[in-house]
Amino acid sequence: MHMSARAGQTTADAAGESQPASERPVMPWTGNAGPRRSAHEHATLNIIARETARLLGTPCVAELPVSAWPQQPFLVPMATLDSATAHSLGVRTEDDLLGGVVPHDFVATKTITHPLASADATAPPGWSTTFAQQVRGATLAGHAAFSRADALHAGQRLLAYGPVRLKPAGEAGGRGQAVVGSMAALQAWMDTLDDTTLHTWGLVLEHNLRNADTLSVGQVRLGGMQVSYWGRQRQTTNGQDQPAYGGSDLTVVRGDFAALLHSLAPGPLRSAVDQAMVYHAAALACYPGFFASRINYDVVQGVNAAGEWSSGVLEQSWRVGGATPAELAALHALQAHPRLATVHARCVEQFGPPGALPEGATVYYQGDDPEVGPLTKYAGVVPDGHP
Repeated sequence: MHMSARAGQTTADAAGESQPASERPVMPWTGNAGPRRSAHEHATLNIIARETARLLGTPCVAELPVSAWPQQPFLVPMATLDSATAHSLGVRTEDDLLGGVVPHDFVATKTITHPLASADATAPPGWSTTFAQQVRGATLAGHAAFSRADALHAGQRLLAYGPVRLKPAGEAGGRGQAVVGSMAALQAWMDTLDDTTLHTWGLVLEHNLRNADTLSVGQVRLGGMQVSYWGRQRQTTNGQDQPAYGGSDLTVVRGDFAALLHSLAPGPLRSAVDQAMVYHAAALACYPGFFASRINYDVVQGVNAAGEWSSGVLEQSWRVGGATPAELAALHALQAHPRLATVHARCVEQFGPPGALPEGATVYYQGDDPEVGPLTKYAGVVPDGHP
């Protein structure tokens, strides 16, 4: 693969009206990321902030406590912000950050994808029953649960139709997931789950697909530009021989999801974009206060237990994520070449000893991470159009 060259307020509350992003320094922010983020994730966030600043033509500054901000920055948060945190940081609109804001923390998790198992099931304050109704047909059959009893009830219902995938909502990248084929297996797995974690983050139970392919459908609005894309994720194994995210190959077009849809012929890809659009519209309608400048939906397509082809949105990401380096590579290329309509971009996460890098690649991380071992992360544009 050949890649093209890399292409006086004192607090947030005093910021008042949002300044244009082009007049503000870009700052990474990890304040709500939690203690479980790895060293390579922190390092990657810093490079994402640097590349964002390069795109906007503004300085990139190191993270500072809010009380030490010399002016309101353009933020690149590691995690999705809740509304209260966003307000305290001076984030009012999608023009204030690369990421997203939700009215409640759970709205940023995969639990909203599915309905509860019953009308009297446990749910966090602010839960929308309407959302699951609006995305029916755009998601797989499944349920969300926030209690052990509700999870077992949901599992019993779903297992009647085939194996069920269990997905702790507090985990990312496929960590902690399992597939069960019986109530005995479900109960045994549930015995390993902490009740407090279950109540706080929730659990997703959904039909498992065979021969599954995971697509990404996304959109970024940054620096006066709007792009939308579809992509394919690659899986690899990490230093512990466990399945891990290996990167994404994206096809990026100028414009909104409608422009992306227009670029695709009828078929599985177009279906994935349709389903992502339904999911996004439902989030805007059912969770007032939600907004995002970086949007990504994972769509799985495969064969269900009945032997039928199936497709559905798995989850959303309204924050910088694994595909962000490829998104930024595409944005840089489109900014540098105004007549360019479509860009193919790639990001790679390679575990093990570092190898030769493609010409012009932007390195987001290269080192020995204490948790996962040797890791190299890079991104760039694929000029021949075949990622």
